[in-house]
Amino acid sequence: MLRCRDGSLYTGITNDLPKRLRRHRAGRASAYTRTRLPVRLVYHERQPDLPIDSLRDRRLHACGAYDYARERPWHGRSYEGVPGVDLVTPLRLPDGTAVLVDRGWAPSPDGYHVDQQAYREGDSADVHGLGLAAPRGRGDVDPAALQDSVPYRVMPVVIQQLPPSAALYRPLPPGLTRWPAPELSDGPHLSYVVQWFSFAVIIVVGSLVLLRQRHARGRPRGTNNALS
Repeated sequence: MLRCRDGSLYTGITNDLPKRLRRHRAGRASAYTRTRLPVRLVYHERQPDLPIDSLRDRRLHACGAYDYARERPWHGRSYEGVPGVDLVTPLRLPDGTAVLVDRGWAPSPDGYHVDQQAYREGDSADVHGLGLAAPRGRGDVDPAALQDSVPYRVMPVVIQQLPPSAALYRPLPPGLTRWPAPELSDGPHLSYVVQWFSFAVIIVVGSLVLLRQRHARGRPRGTNNALS
């Protein structure tokens, strides 16, 4: 927990507190703290490891060093109709474990062969992306299968690195393209709302019709009296 210059408190979670604190103090960790420097650490505590399931379908931030020697391409991937491959690289974390990072798409005429060394981005990395269950599809890197060939534990998720959105990102090697962030949509929730609304209308209209029919049946029939 950090106390900012204006007295507000900022909370977060990290697996490397000294490094994260240095980034906050340098104004490179958060837009919130960057405008409220200086900051001072006022409280911290260790927490148990997060469940792996909690990492999926969430925006993740990881810092570490790429292990290019054990990079695995996902063959047969096309981008805007152009054949290519995805470059999936283990990112070694400070605690000794690793997580797979989909660094993006690179063109390949046959969708298989690619000069992987031409798309390296440096050894250290500050990764922002979306956590996804792995493997994501046929031909994707399977962390469980990769585990026997690497000297560290690999998390069963892959971080799909997001496109650069700020000047803090290093320029990408020419030809390397980050996959765009998935578009947010109403998904199935909107259709469920429409369905339930339709059911509600049917129930209300049906109830009114039934009440009118019952009311009509219970109404006494009129009689004609003859006067003499």
